[in-house]
Amino acid sequence: MVVISFERRMGARTVQVRIGSQSYRLVTTVSEAEVHELAGVVERKLATVVPPGRAATPQAMLLAAIALAHDVEIERARASRMTEQTRLVYQRLAARVDEALRTVDAARGGGSGEAPESS
Repeated sequence: MVVISFERRMGARTVQVRIGSQSYRLVTTVSEAEVHELAGVVERKLATVVPPGRAATPQAMLLAAIALAHDVEIERARASRMTEQTRLVYQRLAARVDEALRTVDAARGGGSGEAPESS
């Protein structure tokens, strides 16, 4: 779990990042490198909503945050679809395996599921 806050917590460290020409001091339990990587994601998204050479206003920061939230929701929906597709494929595969096992069992003359006795 990533913990980023403005309050000091046990085991947390303070990391300074720069986003939209503003410096922010964050308290986090993750590595400084990860915080800078996340800040880079925010900075790149901000660059898509603020024209070059313009200052990042609070409204632009909000727009970037909403755009990132939208990206997260798109990915969440995609992951949900893939999970459902995977579940359906697994169900079909399990049904085919069950059918194949029943066919083999029937060919062995049985229903006990045990190997036939040898004479």
